[in-house]
Order: sequence, then structure tokens, then C-alpha cells
Amino acid sequence: MEALMPIITQLIAGAAGGNAASAVLKQQAFGVVARTIVGAIGGLGGGFLIQMLGGEAAATGLAMQAIGGLVGGGVLSGIVGQFLGKTA
Repeated sequence: MEALMPIITQLIAGAAGGNAASAVLKQQAFGVVARTIVGAIGGLGGGFLIQMLGGEAAATGLAMQAIGGLVGGGVLSGIVGQFLGKTA
């Protein structure tokens, strides 16, 4: 269970980051469920990058995983929303 904690943290933080970024950018290109899924995927990617760049110290810190997930989810959600191109 301890090995799943960083992944769960990344998924939750990514979903939150994706929804927050879409709200700030006023993106209406896709719905809440799609934003949550895209954000969660971005959160996994952001957490993975933190692990790759930060080494062991970042890989073990749940706070760093959450920050990486939040940023990754927000960035991917923003990119997908701009790609779809419908903003308010």
C-alpha cells in the first residue's frame, strides 16, 4: 500500500490541478469529467518528472509528488483546452 501512495497523490493532485487550470483559463472545451481525467494523466506525468529530476529525495516526499501532480495536471489540461480551442 505504501508503494501506491505516490501514485494516488499524483492522480488526486493532477485532477485538482486540471480542474483549477481550466477554471482559471475559463475553458469550456470539455466537461468536468474530461478535465479530471486529463488532469489525472498530467498529474502522473508531472510526478514522474519530479522523480526523474529530483532523485531519491523527491521520489519519497509526498509533498513533492503532490506539487508535481498539481502542476502536471494543470499544464496538460491547459494544453488540451487550448488545442480544442473553445474559451469563454
